[in-house]
Amino acid sequence: MFGNDRNQIRQFYFDVWHKHQNGALLQGLETVVAQVIEEHPEYHKLLNDADANLNRDWTPEQGESNPFLHMGMHISIQEQLGSQRPPEIRSIYQQLLNKYANAHETEHQMIECLGFVMWQAQSTGKEPDLNQYLECLKKLI
Repeated sequence: MFGNDRNQIRQFYFDVWHKHQNGALLQGLETVVAQVIEEHPEYHKLLNDADANLNRDWTPEQGESNPFLHMGMHISIQEQLGSQRPPEIRSIYQQLLNKYANAHETEHQMIECLGFVMWQAQSTGKEPDLNQYLECLKKLI
């Protein structure tokens, strides 16, 4: 989305949130990021404090999930839908939307599959398995 620099990625979120709160004109990806942030009021406080949260670590061992990773997964799902990559994604999404009746919850369900496939890829040093991702999504239907 923005490269591999964790702080640069996070700073983008802080900047977008600041712009959004001040009514500044958002462009392109900024609009998507602001929408995702709006859907996560539990992250608003931390996005108002870049000094305390830019370098902060969130670890499962501490019972925390990384808010930037979570929001990034929402953005990834939305990018998949927008680009129709994989080609079946919109059809699967629509079927899941019919089941969960809420776009945000539908994305949360999809994030579980995306996160699992990404974790496996990172653990094995291989590319994410698209077929496994699609299989996981189809099981949610």
